[in-house]
Amino acid sequence: MKFTICPAKPEDCKDIERMIMELAVYEKMPDQVKISHKELERDGFGPNPFYQCVVAEVPEEHMSKDGHTKVGYALFFYTYSTWKGRTVFMEDLYVMPEYRGKGIGKALMATVAKVAKEQHCVRLQFSVLDWNKPSLDFYLAKGAEDLTAKEGWHFLRFHGIALDNLAQEAP
Repeated sequence: MKFTICPAKPEDCKDIERMIMELAVYEKMPDQVKISHKELERDGFGPNPFYQCVVAEVPEEHMSKDGHTKVGYALFFYTYSTWKGRTVFMEDLYVMPEYRGKGIGKALMATVAKVAKEQHCVRLQFSVLDWNKPSLDFYLAKGAEDLTAKEGWHFLRFHGIALDNLAQEAP
């Protein structure tokens, strides 16, 4: 199947929002999504973008049963390792179910890796749910390392009241 991978544009944000919700449903956390296309437009396409995104598009003759031609995306941003240097964190990699197994996910991830190398990044990092064996197997088959198993890292976060409380402790 023919498809193209290209940088997202502001007008893609409604499709990205739709696919974010599809991914959240797959990950059994749809109630966690609190973002809309408006925040995606502001945060990805303003004067100081917080993220970058690439989208996969198929020709109209291969559009989804719901009429979509944007069928996948990878959303990523830059971070920094004090041990290794420039790093890209891939927040999401998603391909609509009916388009999986056609090389789209691999192409999206490879595009993020290419951007990372062009920006002199030394790592591409991401997280995957422990029960998502198909995705974990896909990443491992491509050469990813499972840092939970290898190095024992835990992925933590502060949010909501915990983040508010911590911020209030700042001098």
